[in-house]
Amino acid sequence: MSITKEQIMSVKGRGFLRNRGTECFSGRLVTVAGQFTPHELRALAECAERFGSGEVIFTARLTAEIVGIPFEKIPEAEAFMAERGLKFGGTGAKVRPVTACKGTTCVYGNIDTRALAGVIYDKFYVGMREVKLPHKFKIGVGGCPNSCMKPSLNDVGIEGCRAFSFDSALCRGCKKCAVAETCPSKAVAVTAGKAVIDEGKCTHCGVCVGQCPFGAVPKEAESVCRVFVGGTWGKIQRMGTLLSRTYSVEEVPAIIEKVMLWYKENGYAKERLGACIDRLGVDALEAALSTNDLLDRKEEILEKPLLERS
Repeated sequence: MSITKEQIMSVKGRGFLRNRGTECFSGRLVTVAGQFTPHELRALAECAERFGSGEVIFTARLTAEIVGIPFEKIPEAEAFMAERGLKFGGTGAKVRPVTACKGTTCVYGNIDTRALAGVIYDKFYVGMREVKLPHKFKIGVGGCPNSCMKPSLNDVGIEGCRAFSFDSALCRGCKKCAVAETCPSKAVAVTAGKAVIDEGKCTHCGVCVGQCPFGAVPKEAESVCRVFVGGTWGKIQRMGTLLSRTYSVEEVPAIIEKVMLWYKENGYAKERLGACIDRLGVDALEAALSTNDLLDRKEEILEKPLLERS
């Protein structure tokens, strides 16, 4: 059969992308931050064998694609995976599948990235999946400033860090400073008998927490989140703007929702969030995030049509 443009577009929003030079498609399966159970992996393999070419590939956003599904077999593949609790999707000008690093089990992880990604997935990918946004909206969760999954290159990127203050009164000015020795950013130096932290270099990664035997750096430090907004990577690159304050893990979903509503209300059709922030100014965004006005007007904002450029 000859695939038409209309057929290609009819399945794209359902997560099926045409394989170049063929009349077959790759079906993109949505995961919660790349997690599969053994049952789901078996279903993935069986679906690939039954309906595709037998190949499965993994994407940069931690989803899996079954390659080589003929157009006429797409409904069967959808039904097969739905019966096993899995679904295809992950494309379009809406919330994309949520990514997260392995911070839950990583020695450097400051937050439970998988748990937070699950909350975000349920609230936004599932709960607001049908909300039409100006453009794609990517959310990523990183457990520490090592930035393995590049939170600053997402529309909203979460980065776990540690909130602590250095108590210079407790510093003994040790010749071999345990804090300086462990700091991966080389942000600590002993000067005039006291350790000094260069806040311009310190990423609050938490590696030094509890290392000072005299308590100049506390043994415990609260885990908090830095939030980047407007990051993009591709034909146009923009590093995400770091919001001026940190947030608790519990506050993160509300901040994401405010950013999304602000974008829905202010972004032009086909304009990425970063471009919208550059056009209106980060101060305007931060002012909107500082109140609950966006949340109070949620239904009104969601019902508004997208803005068109004049």
